[in-house]
Amino acid sequence: MTHGSGNLTLEDLAALVADRSIDTVIVAFTDMQGRLVGKRLSARLFVEDAAAHGAECCNYLLAVDVEMNTVDGFHMSSWSRGYGDMAMIPDLTTLRKVPWLPGSALVTADLHWLDDTPVVASPRQILQAQIARLAEHGLQAHVATELEFIVFDDSYREAWKKGYRGLSASSDYNIDYALLAGARVEPLLRDIRLGMDGAGMYCEGVKGECNLGQQEIGFRYAPALDTCDNHSIYKNGAKEIADSHGKSLTFMAKYNEKEGNSCHIHISLRGLDGSAVFADAEAEHGMSALFRHFLAGQLAVMRELTLFFAPNINSYKRYVSGSFAPTALAWGMDNRTCALRVVGHGLGMRVENRVPGGDVNQYLAVSALIAAGLYGIENKLELEPLCEGNAYTSDIERVPSTLRESAELFATSAFAREAFGNEVVDHYVNYAQVEIAAYDSAVTDWERVRGFERL
Repeated sequence: MTHGSGNLTLEDLAALVADRSIDTVIVAFTDMQGRLVGKRLSARLFVEDAAAHGAECCNYLLAVDVEMNTVDGFHMSSWSRGYGDMAMIPDLTTLRKVPWLPGSALVTADLHWLDDTPVVASPRQILQAQIARLAEHGLQAHVATELEFIVFDDSYREAWKKGYRGLSASSDYNIDYALLAGARVEPLLRDIRLGMDGAGMYCEGVKGECNLGQQEIGFRYAPALDTCDNHSIYKNGAKEIADSHGKSLTFMAKYNEKEGNSCHIHISLRGLDGSAVFADAEAEHGMSALFRHFLAGQLAVMRELTLFFAPNINSYKRYVSGSFAPTALAWGMDNRTCALRVVGHGLGMRVENRVPGGDVNQYLAVSALIAAGLYGIENKLELEPLCEGNAYTSDIERVPSTLRESAELFATSAFAREAFGNEVVDHYVNYAQVEIAAYDSAVTDWERVRGFERL
């Protein structure tokens, strides 16, 4: 990790514990649903013991639905296997202050079984495996994630009591780039930005977005694993800070029929020496042959990997023509109608994948980007012509339209099984099937309104 003012060494932490500035250490990891979960430990215990040996947690944390219900079909964790423990092993390079939680520090953990073998289906482990594959090619990935969210004047508990109906958004009209309406919620946004800077991140700024109450806070790019670790802490921390303001915010991909919450992911590869490998000033569009192969790989397997970009039922409701969410699997130069938007130059030459929504698990999405890119590089795939104009009205192949379709594509993908392994594929296919079954059995407000009297 590139250390900032909020990052800590173990020696720093020990000194802060000794002078009673820090009394709690959160040991956390990101689950299948992209949530930060873990334990709060006595800081003294962490320094004296857990920093070296880790802390245990139930392995059902990677085998539940979003409601934390135990569900069938996961090989790694079940009633028949006794729901035993796995170990959270702290990655001490991620140790940091948590300014919005008094007396607290946080460390991101890797998951191991009790025989010290890695839990290969854990999102961070999946990404680490793809980063290692990149390194074998002499390459490293730099990534930035652009999370959008909607702010409400209702607190989380008030929103729960209302069944998430009739909530008051923090603006009354489209506030894309608007400064006046954004100032109304600036006290909250400023606390989020300063909190994240104080946790060792590099916050670039904030801007209003199209939907009512919608905002985006941007962070500077970093090595892929650092960005993904920071993403989870930011997403969780933003909610905690909003709660302290008596407000709430949502990252769900499609809260209403207006613009959804995206999570555009920018990725650029470099040599292990930091050299630019995507840029070639003499080539067409300034794109190197390696970059063209990388993009070709994205397009070749994107439909098969969409489950890692759009993991929920709601994710697919975001893909609407003319909504700035992509529907066509096309690439273009600075073209926001395409799934893949190429921008930048030199070390900043990169591709923005516009398919993920705010509900994405960033570790899985970045893993998919790297795996697809390596497929293109290793097989020297030729890049199809760029899309010029409106990709929404083109005859180019489309993004899958449902979670069911994506799960089937992922389950039957020989590429996915080769890139990630059968255990990972089967684990996340089961995750999708659990969500599909829950959705299929639900009776919605939409059905009652249409059918109660009139059918």
